[in-house]
Amino acid sequence: MKIVFRLFLVFVIAFGLASVPAVAQADDSTEYVSVSVATSWVDPAIDRPVDAPAVSNPVNIRKWTTDMTLGQRVDLVGMLETQALYGNPVRILERQGDWVHVAVVGQPTPRNTLGYPGWVPARQLLTNPVFGELQAARPFALVTSNTTWLSKDAAGRHHEMELSANTRLPVLARTAAAVLVATPDRGSRWLPAKDVRVFAKASDIPRPTGADLVRTAKKFVGLHYLWAGTSAFGFDCSGFTHTVYALNGMTIPRDAGPQKVAGTPVDKADLQVGDLIFYAYNHGTGSVHHVGMYIGDGYEIDAPGNSATQESPLEIVKVDQHRYADEYAGAVRYL
Repeated sequence: MKIVFRLFLVFVIAFGLASVPAVAQADDSTEYVSVSVATSWVDPAIDRPVDAPAVSNPVNIRKWTTDMTLGQRVDLVGMLETQALYGNPVRILERQGDWVHVAVVGQPTPRNTLGYPGWVPARQLLTNPVFGELQAARPFALVTSNTTWLSKDAAGRHHEMELSANTRLPVLARTAAAVLVATPDRGSRWLPAKDVRVFAKASDIPRPTGADLVRTAKKFVGLHYLWAGTSAFGFDCSGFTHTVYALNGMTIPRDAGPQKVAGTPVDKADLQVGDLIFYAYNHGTGSVHHVGMYIGDGYEIDAPGNSATQESPLEIVKVDQHRYADEYAGAVRYL
């Protein structure tokens, strides 16, 4: 077996993994995200000219998020569903021209048992059975830095794609300084060892403490708000909490309302670090619209959202002084 793997490794290093172009398939097939961040939309083909960097292949999510005006950011509310990271499997639900209706695997929601639904440009997905087999069989590299670069060489001199935290790619080989990973669209590539952690399987990620969750969350302070964002290029409130837990090996629902339902309720007086705090309309009695994470000493961290006149980056704020303090709707614990 070791000899076979060495021969396989020589092949992938020399020639790269064969990527298979996307082809028309029956519903419920699996494809893989072939851009650093694929943004899913409520309906197909509703993107605006300013969104071109987000619907292309390759994408430039950093340019997209920085080029938009505040008004253009606010207008995304109700237009977007969620985001999926490079290599993430998606289940195909429907095709319509150049757009594909998908369910993002790994983002639980009561809306679809397969994953979080939304429309993605077909150019950002591909079919690659070899990559899928490697995902199932090989250890994986979990990107733990806010972002890192996928490179053609182990020294990292030839950057190809900036990847977000929580990106997961199958591992083929390791050196002290770099990790060789399989990709869905460009064969084998390298990641800096300092920016990833390698696990044999997802269940091997150590169960976090509340302090671990808070430590992860604080890495993103100052990051701007992006409706539907689940990447280190911009989060929405529940995309932030979902990702912080995911980086620590725990899968919780994608949206704030289901996150509240799935956790164990705790009293405000008994809050512990890592607990999630929720806010709801009608002074906390209506539907949940916001979530943050308790970090101790009366403070929480959250992605608060943008108003029509002010951009609000991810911040730390006192719970009792939160902008939605009068809409407090309870808290839950997952640990």
